[in-house]
Amino acid sequence: MAEPLHYHSDARALQELFDSRRLADRVAQAHVRHAFTEADRGFIARQRMVFLATADADGRPECSYKGGDPGFVQVLDAHTLAVPSYNGNGMFLSTGNIRANPRVGLLFIDFEQPQRLRVNGTATVSANDPLLAQFPGAELVVRIEARHIFGNCPRYVPRLQFVEASEHLPRTGYTPPIPEWKTRPLWREVLPVDDPALGTGPDGVVNPPVEPVPPQE
Repeated sequence: MAEPLHYHSDARALQELFDSRRLADRVAQAHVRHAFTEADRGFIARQRMVFLATADADGRPECSYKGGDPGFVQVLDAHTLAVPSYNGNGMFLSTGNIRANPRVGLLFIDFEQPQRLRVNGTATVSANDPLLAQFPGAELVVRIEARHIFGNCPRYVPRLQFVEASEHLPRTGYTPPIPEWKTRPLWREVLPVDDPALGTGPDGVVNPPVEPVPPQE
């Protein structure tokens, strides 16, 4: 059975303070769903970004921007999303949190035609997911089982215009440029031994490999 949207006592206290309990209950009844609609699928397929909220085992939160070409977030079925995790700064904060605490929240925002969609659920992370080959450049695949899906009023969303996609987005048949920060000595000496940046300098010239620095005792 699908998990209903529950309001805890502190949310209820604020609803009582602002006389919004009836409104909150109506929103939960009328807008919160547990399966993706065709409209949800179309909206998600058009998005170039999603904000992913996670928390560690002690409840300490983390919010991360995830971006890609339209369609990089896939709706696999009525209840499941797949999101690729691309190469980053090596911290693995969001995906590490998911391994410790699977509860996540996603926020999709269309800034050109203001609209929002929220998805709350439970997630898993895998480096061996069969979908990995469908996401060029992905290191991991995050699967989310949706518990609550609902839109929000977009009245405070600014209207922004898309200019161009990042040149660093992985694509089939395309090799993104090396991020400039990875060419700096401060970072090059601690990059993973197989990072492509170890073979190039700031001017793009191929350099000899950098010996990894042993961890401090």
